[in-house]
Amino acid sequence: MQQIINFLLKNSINLLFLLLLGISLTFTIQSHSYHRSLAVSSANSVTGYTYEKINEVESYFSLREQNDRLSHENAALKRMLFNTQDTVNKPPLTLPENTPGNYKVYEAKVIKNSYSSQENYFTINAGTAEGIKEDMGVVSSQGVIGVVEKTSSHYSTVISILNRKFRLGAKIKKNDHFGTLTWNGKSTGFAQLIDVPRIASFAKGDTIVTGNESTIFPENIPIGTVETIYRDKVTQNFTLEVRLFNDMTSLGYIYIIENKHKEEIEQLQEETKPEEQH
Repeated sequence: MQQIINFLLKNSINLLFLLLLGISLTFTIQSHSYHRSLAVSSANSVTGYTYEKINEVESYFSLREQNDRLSHENAALKRMLFNTQDTVNKPPLTLPENTPGNYKVYEAKVIKNSYSSQENYFTINAGTAEGIKEDMGVVSSQGVIGVVEKTSSHYSTVISILNRKFRLGAKIKKNDHFGTLTWNGKSTGFAQLIDVPRIASFAKGDTIVTGNESTIFPENIPIGTVETIYRDKVTQNFTLEVRLFNDMTSLGYIYIIENKHKEEIEQLQEETKPEEQH
């Protein structure tokens, strides 16, 4: 207490000056409209700046919530996309409004990713409890990235497109010529479309998409673009070096696709052509 009194006595002149200054400024502002508006404007600027910074902090801490919401919205949009008829290449089909589509879409996040070995996998934070099953297709906002291989209650491992064991029927979008998408184990930015028939026409920059024979992926999901063209000297078929749309070294939120008729289709194919492998 004595220190406070000593401080006030020691700085009494300065404190008195500040008090009188404050009183004079108050009178000035109240008696002159210009000064009053200037003071209000300055106060609003300070308040606005403060609120802006507070909002930035709040926005930063709500990024996870916003990302989750965007992921849900994207899943809903992809569900609509995968279940929409291609009106250009297919005849129109009229369905009741409450008829569900052929595909379900689940969202998840990659929690571990490998891309430096010959057989790469990544782990997602969704499993059987969320409806995930083996052999479901996995895509990102850019296109195909893998297929579910193993599941537990709340997690799943996915065989990456960057895996020497990965195989997927794919096609050249502009003319529907097919090949098999594989990975030669070299670059993380490229996959290979092999066994493209020699009668096929294509050029650098053409888009490669999923084909219509897959029971895992819907047709026309993006994969990449043609970068380099090679020709097998024995078969005369082509191998296309495909630049992937996805950066497989940086995966975040992803989507898992379930074809609700997959088992029915595969069973019918097995019974009809038991000698063929699907």
